[in-house]
Amino acid sequence: MEKLINKRALVTGGGQGIGRGIVDELLRQGCHVAIHYHKNAHGAEETKRLAPPNVKAGCFQADLTQETSARQMVNQAVEFLGGLDILINNSGDLVGRRSLEQVDMAFWQQVIDVNLTTMMLVTREAMPHLVKSGQSSIVNLASLAGRMGGHSGSLVYASTKGAILTWTRSLAQEFGGRGVRVNAVAPGLILGTSFHNTHTTAESAAATVARIPLRQAGSTADVARAVAFLASEYDGFITGATLDINGGVYGC
Repeated sequence: MEKLINKRALVTGGGQGIGRGIVDELLRQGCHVAIHYHKNAHGAEETKRLAPPNVKAGCFQADLTQETSARQMVNQAVEFLGGLDILINNSGDLVGRRSLEQVDMAFWQQVIDVNLTTMMLVTREAMPHLVKSGQSSIVNLASLAGRMGGHSGSLVYASTKGAILTWTRSLAQEFGGRGVRVNAVAPGLILGTSFHNTHTTAESAAATVARIPLRQAGSTADVARAVAFLASEYDGFITGATLDINGGVYGC
């Protein structure tokens, strides 16, 4: 529990859903957190208020698909925190369900930008600060969809989440010698988030739960605990790994 005290973290998409759960857990463990948001300023401000006494939390707006905006956000967050030890790449979205026949170039590029380009831009801008820290940690949010292919209509989204698994391994190799550890988590069905409220029907959720060995969906807290553990491994031996959080569903 004490490994995160006074560490400095940036969480993208930290004002709602899994991101909010991650921010809450990091704050609870004494980590100072910069909370990125795109449109949900109210959610980010509500999350900021979760900070206990003597723990810093601040909100920073940016459209992370835009290079200049991503750069400015990272610089503002680092200035607020006084450096950077931990980066949580949480931003992403399914955008919409489309079969292959319905995928046009605009949709293809949008999903790639929301899930991959954002991660590349933020990580690229944050990396000099993480290297300067001496011992630092990145945790990327992948998905069970990246392991199994996802449900109908999630072809492009699942492809980006699969790419995050490779991105994590490659980045771990590239920066391991410079004190930066890079890992990922791959959540399964996590209900109570805007993601599933938007893209998953009650019938689909029930059918998915029936196939989960634990016979239940996960919570944002389940993901947050795992992320906090990997984030705390800035001085550990775990890197290039992906932790599956799915109630026992096989991830091939």
